[in-house]
Amino acid sequence: MAKSFFCAPSPSVSFKFREASFDLLTDCLVNLNKRNKDNLNSLSKCSGNFKDKRLMEYIFLMTKELRLDPLAGYHAVELLQRFMVKHLTELLTTPTPQGAAADQPESYEDAVFDKLKEKFPLIVFSCVQLASKLFLHSQIVDNNTAVRILHSVGHSVSKQTVLESELMVLKGLEYRLNAPPNPLIYVEILLEVLGHNEPSIPVEQLYELCHHVLQFVSLQRTAIYDSLLETTTQCVNPSREQREKFVTVTEDCMLLGVGVITVATFILCVRKFEQVKHLIS
Repeated sequence: MAKSFFCAPSPSVSFKFREASFDLLTDCLVNLNKRNKDNLNSLSKCSGNFKDKRLMEYIFLMTKELRLDPLAGYHAVELLQRFMVKHLTELLTTPTPQGAAADQPESYEDAVFDKLKEKFPLIVFSCVQLASKLFLHSQIVDNNTAVRILHSVGHSVSKQTVLESELMVLKGLEYRLNAPPNPLIYVEILLEVLGHNEPSIPVEQLYELCHHVLQFVSLQRTAIYDSLLETTTQCVNPSREQREKFVTVTEDCMLLGVGVITVATFILCVRKFEQVKHLIS
């Protein structure tokens, strides 16, 4: 993929800690906690199905090549998850068109997946494109750039097609781009609270390490959460019902944020581990 296809790098944005007031931090925490609980209360049984390792790695690499803020990558993953669950549910619950062979009950479902397979790369890119527009300090992927990038990876599309795909995803999300929780935002706010409550904690260094830990957990989420599920259920082969109930753990951004920070603390300064665990638990 030629570097000239991508936007020029944006000026680096340094995340400054210990500058938010107590009242602002309190409001942020209350808001994030509410959004997290609302999300957990409205989860689909399919939640997490579109957080496959290869797919997330693809989105992270695309975000890096486009020189977007890492926040955009995590947000694109959440947008894709929410859109695909809703979109597939609508497609598969639509009455089978007249003329479909009665003796081939799977033909319509197969046709839906075949058609979706063709559009999927563009849908993924549309989620990244929409996410880029939420973080104005970063680059915004316009349609000209989108067409060039998609062409470079073998997808011949017009600007009109890119626009239609973006609008389809936007409409499918009911124009609510801020609804899905973003795990990196939870990490940032929790670190800010940690730095406010205990100035001796090296939150600036922890922040850099948390990026790596969060990315690792995101890419290895299946192995990590499967191991956690087996441990909590004490069952090598958990039932379908147990897995469906466990979705409230795998999709809990507050829990993930706390876990990422404690792991980063253990790696960076193990002597602070117990103190940090106590402060953010």
